[in-house]
Amino acid sequence: MLPLSYSPPHPRPNPCPSHKPKPKPQPRALPFPDALRAAAAAAAISLSLLAGNAAGAPSAWAGEQPPEICRGEDDGRDTEVKAEAVTNEQLVEEAWEVVNEGFLPDAGNRPWSPELWMQRKQDILQGSIKSRSRSHEIITKMLASLGDPYTRFLSPSDFSKMSKYDMTGIGLNLREIPDDNGSLRLMVLGLILDGPAHSAGVRQGDELLSVNGIDVRGKSAFDVSSMLQGPKETFVTIKVKHSNCGPVESVKVQRQMAARTPIFYRLEKRDNDNSSVGYIRIKEFNAVAKKDLVSALKHLQNSGASYFVLDLRDNLGGLVQAGIEIAKLFLNKGDTVIYTTGRDRQVQNTFVADSGPSVTTPVMVLVNNRTASASEIVASALHDNCKAVLVGERTYGKGLIQSVFELHDGSGIVVTVGKYVTPDHKDINGDGIEPDYRRLPGAVHIHRIFSLLLSSCNVVDRLAELTFTSLTDLSEARDYLLRCQSKKLS
Repeated sequence: MLPLSYSPPHPRPNPCPSHKPKPKPQPRALPFPDALRAAAAAAAISLSLLAGNAAGAPSAWAGEQPPEICRGEDDGRDTEVKAEAVTNEQLVEEAWEVVNEGFLPDAGNRPWSPELWMQRKQDILQGSIKSRSRSHEIITKMLASLGDPYTRFLSPSDFSKMSKYDMTGIGLNLREIPDDNGSLRLMVLGLILDGPAHSAGVRQGDELLSVNGIDVRGKSAFDVSSMLQGPKETFVTIKVKHSNCGPVESVKVQRQMAARTPIFYRLEKRDNDNSSVGYIRIKEFNAVAKKDLVSALKHLQNSGASYFVLDLRDNLGGLVQAGIEIAKLFLNKGDTVIYTTGRDRQVQNTFVADSGPSVTTPVMVLVNNRTASASEIVASALHDNCKAVLVGERTYGKGLIQSVFELHDGSGIVVTVGKYVTPDHKDINGDGIEPDYRRLPGAVHIHRIFSLLLSSCNVVDRLAELTFTSLTDLSEARDYLLRCQSKKLS
């Protein structure tokens, strides 16, 4: 089963896309297996940005290194331990060490502790491992013993397919590298052989400076990947700096692959309550979802939408970072979008809205039992910050974070390293999110409920002003208002 989230490789696993990587230390000789652990961390791929349904995966990547112009300078590539130097026993120990350092204990359905895991290692490595295929079998069984369906082994061919994922539409993968001042540079980590960027002269190790004249230094790889996206066969102009101190060149690249819009919207006139509803369905969260949602919101607002229905039913997720950015569109500055927790401090993070909302009108979010992952992040962020009511069924409950680590024979392992916690400090995983309403409430009720939230009165007393079709509707409205009122007063 493909994971639901992915980003290009980082210097070490970074499931929190907004966390800036630490400056890379100077290469030094490390004793084995320390060298394995360090290089495994360097090859980690954070799954918090992986799209599980990436279309048009390329068939080949340009693996050659560009000519070094400035010898001795750090170009962002990591020193590797040669696959030939890794024994079968060391490969198993490498996989064991990744789990030992980062696995989230409550992700599996079986007891886990460092002591139990050490005993597991001693049992496995009692004898010699005769072949590489046998070491792969041992790693597969070792990971299965954790009882976590998301922690698993990837064969060299499966790992290669995953690392070919392209978010830009022009056949390159970007990596964030901190400079001496702590700001980010964007380096070309990988290229599709004979792809659009490669054919235009871009090479691995180049630094991306601008996109269509906009300076991208300091921007995240996710944001710039979205800037590079566009309709198929259109052109984008990028400025790159070849190698470390090579020439700067502007190149025009024709897009060959494009992410399809996941946003579908319409304006509905409601005769019975004299209002207009802006209906928006998000099928998945990909690199163009935020951009297209902003356009849809503006169009519907200009057309007179008095409130919005955001349909996340059957949305299994996609790019988690896209979900986080979309949630921010509805939140006040400083509101919490989501928390991430885990054993590794780099997994522990708080994502907050950094600007005011694009939408201030009432929002209803439709959810069902196939609303999962990034969709649950959006739904919980709007719900817990009292920006929307949830309508429908309890959500799926996929709130775990996986990272992918490359092992030194070209295989890899996916390991659960953290989980998402809602702004109200509820664990999404397994439980999902309970909606406020089981059926769609009337628009008049929604407007009045949100207007009560803006007042300082006793909201329960004011409920008498609303006419409800059933005692169930009254109870649901009371529960929602009490929760949000107590949140506002706290």
